[in-house]
Amino acid sequence: MLSAPGLSGEPASSNGDMNIRTGFLFAGQGSQYLGMGKDLYEAYPQAKKVFDSADKRLGFSLSSLCFDGPKEELIKTNNAQPAILTMAVACWEMFKETTNYQLSADDYAAGLSLGEYSALVASQALSFEDAVYLVRRRGEFMEEEALRRPGKMACVLGLGLEQVKDIALKSKTEVANINSPGQIVLSGSADGIDEARRIAEEAGAKGVIALDVSGAFHSSFMKNAADKLAKELDSIKIDRPKLTVIANVNAAALNEPQQIKELLIRQVYSSVLWEDSMKLILSKGVINFIEFGPGKVLKGLMRKINDKVVVSNIEKKEDIVRFKA
Repeated sequence: MLSAPGLSGEPASSNGDMNIRTGFLFAGQGSQYLGMGKDLYEAYPQAKKVFDSADKRLGFSLSSLCFDGPKEELIKTNNAQPAILTMAVACWEMFKETTNYQLSADDYAAGLSLGEYSALVASQALSFEDAVYLVRRRGEFMEEEALRRPGKMACVLGLGLEQVKDIALKSKTEVANINSPGQIVLSGSADGIDEARRIAEEAGAKGVIALDVSGAFHSSFMKNAADKLAKELDSIKIDRPKLTVIANVNAAALNEPQQIKELLIRQVYSSVLWEDSMKLILSKGVINFIEFGPGKVLKGLMRKINDKVVVSNIEKKEDIVRFKA
């Protein structure tokens, strides 16, 4: 565990209060952008090693896609997922190197959907090479199902969970993400999402925002994708995590390898219980968090869940510098 000064963005000290628990958060899909990771790649051999490893495992230059695009290729699900994971893991490796961090089960890790794979890599339950392969395949399977059974997703703002569940029931959609108070995502057919929008607006929603995704993710539309992922997971070695990793599906700690596999399969078509996951970690006394990977989405969500905690971000070279011992 790390000292509080380092987690607040000041220089970290390996001699700080080792009783400070830390929450490590890993970015999900949608946070990708052109140029992500390029400064880390050019400045740090450890980061370069992660990107080069992804290129080798996938058989094409994912690093060039991250750095130079084209954007329309980067945002495709089968590319965005391995790209974000690679970026997040590069940030994590640099953090460990810079702070001399040693993994502890007293510290917590969680990732938003795709980010759960990054959390498992960070906890040493899953190798990076296996993870980047898995999320590439996961993205391909999701894209295939999106073409076979088209759908949409939309974020409902300003309504309570029970209200949104009622809207989902009436519109024949499904709750895909419970991100934070007043931010809940629905998934379903195009007609269903349009109906959900109408009902939500009539109910006084502050807004209903269509998500720029290719399908109805985290819903029953993705069940076939989950079945295909299950076959890939059969050949993947998973170990017990060395951090306490909180699963999206049930907002509980992942412990056993078989349990991890089963929940990764279910995660593809189940609701992401992000708010509950964060509340669980907060209930353990964690007040310092670090978000790894592109963007600051998880920091923004945490602000809505509990605005008293400290969330730092690591996605650029200057962020790493702040953590130097």
